[in-house]
Formats: sequence, structure tokens, C-alpha cells
Amino acid sequence: MTILGFDPGTATMGYAAIEKDGNRFRALDYGALITPKEMPAPERLLKLREGILEFLNHYQPDVVVTEQLFFSANRKTAVQVARAIGVVLLSVAERDLPWHEYSPMQVKQAVTGYGGAEKKQVQLMVQRLLSLSSIPKPDDAADALALCICHANHSGIRQMLKP
Repeated sequence: MTILGFDPGTATMGYAAIEKDGNRFRALDYGALITPKEMPAPERLLKLREGILEFLNHYQPDVVVTEQLFFSANRKTAVQVARAIGVVLLSVAERDLPWHEYSPMQVKQAVTGYGGAEKKQVQLMVQRLLSLSSIPKPDDAADALALCICHANHSGIRQMLKP
């Protein structure tokens, strides 16, 4: 199973592709799509879409995952993240791919075993679970990898529960 994950944002969108084979995970690719802050919003979203489509075409994922929008006190950031999620969802819908979203707590729980884990703990576990030589950078890429691992763990549970 190939899982493509996006940690949404309009300035920086983390991406990751992992392959799950049984209980083993392998990182295929990870990084971040970056848009310049002086670029107008419509152009930023278009640039993100082009990157998303490139990954969808290249990896032909079985599923796409994103982080659930967390409403903080900063509404401006929430709106920008919502726009980025919309671009991902449009791209996924056009390809009729399954999509799942996970809360930050679900991701932390799936990766570290503790829903209140610190960001550094999550990054270290991502490194360990994927046998990477170093902690993935930037942080958004590590978050996208964690999302993929979270889904891989949840999809295994769903398979066991099927009648």
C-alpha cells in the first residue's frame, strides 16, 4: 500500500510518501512545497496544486491523508490552512482516491503511543520507524511522514475488524 500524506499550509506544505508492506514501513519520499510569501494567494494555491498533482501522478497512492484542521486563536492561519486542505481535497477528488484526516493527537498516539507527545518525540519515532539516518527536515515533512504512519497503523486495525 502506498500512502501519500500532506501537512497542509500555504507557505509550507509538508509531503511524504511511504510504502506499507505488512508491518513494515518504507519512506519513498518526503519534503516540503514552499511558496513565496509575496506571491498572491491564488498563485500560491496553484503552485501547491501543481506540486500535489506531480506527487499523485508519480506515486499513484492507494490513499491520501492530511492533518485535521486545528482551530487556534490565529484565524488568518486557520483560513490559509483550510485553503491548502481544499487544494489537496480537490486533487484527491479528481482522481477518486480515498482520503482520511487525523487530528494531531491521533497522529502522536499512533507514532509514539502517547497523544500528548512533544514534537521532538514524534520526530525521533518517525526517524526510528522508517530507519532514517536523521530526523526528517523540515518539520512539515516529518509531520507528513507521521501522518502516513498514523494511517498505516489505523488501516491495519480496520483490516482486522472487517467481517
